[in-house]
Amino acid sequence: MTTDTFLRMPAVIARIGYSRSSVYALMKQGKFPKPIRLAGGGAVAWSEQDLRRWMEQQRDASQASDRADLAHAEIADVRR
Repeated sequence: MTTDTFLRMPAVIARIGYSRSSVYALMKQGKFPKPIRLAGGGAVAWSEQDLRRWMEQQRDASQASDRADLAHAEIADVRR
């Protein structure tokens, strides 16, 4: 059985390098994992597994964009 670690906002910010307001803006747009409400109060935390998957998706999207940019640059060079 795998246990999941939950991260509070300061740890999320440190992990992904985004500001608190950016995290909430991305959540509002549906582009960032929603937090889980912790038992016993109003505290929330994010699943480390969810954050890891999100970071992998960001990396994959960035790499795909880089490959597309390179292909466009190569086409432009051929046309010159």
